[in-house]
Formats: sequence, C-alpha cells, structure tokens
Amino acid sequence: QVQLVESGGDSVQSGGSLRLSCAASASTLERYTIAWYRQAPGKEREGVACIVGLTGSTHYTDSVKGRFTVSKDNAKKTVLLEMNGLKPDHTAVYYCAAAPLPACNADAPSGIFDYWGQGTQVTVSS
Repeated sequence: QVQLVESGGDSVQSGGSLRLSCAASASTLERYTIAWYRQAPGKEREGVACIVGLTGSTHYTDSVKGRFTVSKDNAKKTVLLEMNGLKPDHTAVYYCAAAPLPACNADAPSGIFDYWGQGTQVTVSS
C-alpha cells in the first residue's frame, strides 16, 4: 500500500516562496516516480514536476522551469517541491502522486498515476 501525505501549503504574497513536502515510505521513494500536480478552481489537474525514484531524474512543465525545484530527501522520506517567485495564478491545490514508472514527464496525464495524496492548498495573493 502506497501512502502519500502532502504538507506545506499556505497563503503567501506574490513573489513569495513555499516548500511543499510529500511524505512516503523509503521503499516508495526508491521504487516509484513521484509527481506534483495542481488543480486550480474550475480548471483541470495539471502536472508541475516529477522525479524518478530509481535515478533521481527530474522533469518540469515549461511554465515552472527555473522557478520550481523538485528533490528527494531520503533521510526524511519526503519529496520536496520548492516554489519561488510565486504568482497568483499558482494558486491551486497541490497533490503528489506515485506510479512505478522508469521515467517521468511532468506533462503526462494524471491518469497514469496510481496513488495520490490528499492535497495541500497554496494561495498566492497579489
């Protein structure tokens, strides 16, 4: 059973930063690709970033390149999403998801991921 628990969401001003965490077991982080998706009100869920458990390879959707960073902290059993330069259109519920994939593409449809966390709310005000 794969369990994912997100945390770190908050309300910040435009230009601010947040660090989201996705807690999982050590075996999950080693064997699964973990992705971050977000869903804004009235919009479809979209991919943001992902990291491959076996290789540590990462991929980002174009709109967040250079602004967001995904990483793994094996000691803390978490996948982190560092978000800098936040803008109001980054407001959304952010989810982490897991699937046993050997590679990842942040723009992949959410349906390929088997396991999801409950989400954490990020609100950016202007």
